[in-house]
Amino acid sequence: MQLQSKFDELNCCVIIPTYNNQNTLSGVIEGVLEVTSNIIVVNDGATDNTSEILRSFSNNIEVVNHEVNRGKGRALRNGFKKALDLGYTHAITIDSDGQHFPEDLKYFLDEIKVNPNSLVIGARNMTQENVPGKSSFGNKFSNFWFKIDTGINLEDTQSGYRLYPIKEIADITFYTNKFEFEVEVIVKSAWSGINVKNIPIKVHYEPGKERITHFRPFRDFTRISILNTYLFILAALYFIPVRFVKSLTKQRIKDFINENFFNADEPVHTKALSMGFGVFMGIFPIWGYQLLVGIPLAHFFRLNKALFILAANISIPPMIPFIIYISYRIGYYFVSNPTMDLFFSHGITLEQIKNNLMQYLAGAVVFSVVAGLLTFVTSYFYFSLSRYIRLKNSEDIN
Repeated sequence: MQLQSKFDELNCCVIIPTYNNQNTLSGVIEGVLEVTSNIIVVNDGATDNTSEILRSFSNNIEVVNHEVNRGKGRALRNGFKKALDLGYTHAITIDSDGQHFPEDLKYFLDEIKVNPNSLVIGARNMTQENVPGKSSFGNKFSNFWFKIDTGINLEDTQSGYRLYPIKEIADITFYTNKFEFEVEVIVKSAWSGINVKNIPIKVHYEPGKERITHFRPFRDFTRISILNTYLFILAALYFIPVRFVKSLTKQRIKDFINENFFNADEPVHTKALSMGFGVFMGIFPIWGYQLLVGIPLAHFFRLNKALFILAANISIPPMIPFIIYISYRIGYYFVSNPTMDLFFSHGITLEQIKNNLMQYLAGAVVFSVVAGLLTFVTSYFYFSLSRYIRLKNSEDIN
C-alpha cells in the first residue's frame, strides 16, 4: 500500500458509493487497496452481485449497507457519517464505474497538506476522445450555475472524484439525496467559506462501449434544475449581496470611484450624456422600470453606467412627490383640459382622474427632456472645467 502512512497521518479515507456496478467494482476496490486500506464502500441497495463482491473484501474494507436504493447523495452523506465515526477528518470519493484512476489519489493527499480545509474536485479533460457529448454539456451547464451562485469559476463541477473536508462540512444542512447532492454540497460549502477548487485528473471512457450510469436524464435533470433554481433564489436574495458587500474594500471602492467618476481618458461628452440620460430616465413616467429600461440602453450606447445610475436616483422616494407635482404643473400647459385640482378637492370622477393623469404624463415627459438636457449642459461644463483644471495643475507641477 503505497500511501498508507500518508492516509493515516492526514486522517483521510476513500469512500466508494456503488449501485449495481458488479462489472467494475472489484477492479476499483483492488486498485484503491494498492494505495490504502482506509476504504469505506457504501452499497446503495444494489440488486446485482455487489454484496458477494464486498464479502470477498470484508477483511480489508468498511461497508455501509442500504437495504434499498436511496440515491448517490444519501450514500455519500452516510459514507461521511461513517468516516467521522471512525475518526477521519477528510474523505476522497471515487466512483465505482471504473472511470477514475486510483493512482491520482496522491494528488488529493497533497492538497490536504497545502489546503486542509478545501473541497477539491478532480477536473476531467472533457475535450478528450470518447467523452460522451451529454456529459460535456451537463458539466458546462453545472459550471455556469455554480459560477452564478458562488462567483467561483471552475472547470469541472460534476466529477465524482473529490476530496471532502468532512469535519468542515458536518454542520452544513443538506436536503438532497440523489445526484443533485453533488451540486448542493459544493455550492453550500462555498457559501460557508470553504475553498472549492479543481485539480487535474485523468479519466477513462471505454472506447466503443457504453458506460453504465444510473443517471436518469429527465428525472434527475429536473431535480438538478429545481435545485439550481432554489440555490439561485438564495444567492440572489442573500449570498450575492453579502459577497458584494464583503468585496467592498477601501481600495476597491477608491478604484471604482476613480475609474467611473474621475477617469481622465473617458470623453467629457460621454460623462455628460450619462448624467443627462440618468436624470431623463429618473423622471420619465415609467415608475419601477426606469433602471430596468435605462441600464440596457446605457450599455447599448456605451455610456458610463455608474454615472447613469447616480443621476437616475433623482427619483429616490423623498423626491418623488416633488417630481410628480412639478410634472403636473408643467403638464398644465400641454393638455387640452388643464386643471390645478391635483388632490380632487371637488370630488373624484373618472373624468377627473383621466384628466389629471394625462396632465401629469404630458408634464413628466416634458420635464424629463428639459431636466435631462439641462443636466447634460451643466455636466458638460463641469467635467470640461474639471479636466482643464487638472491639466493645468499637471502642467504647473511639471
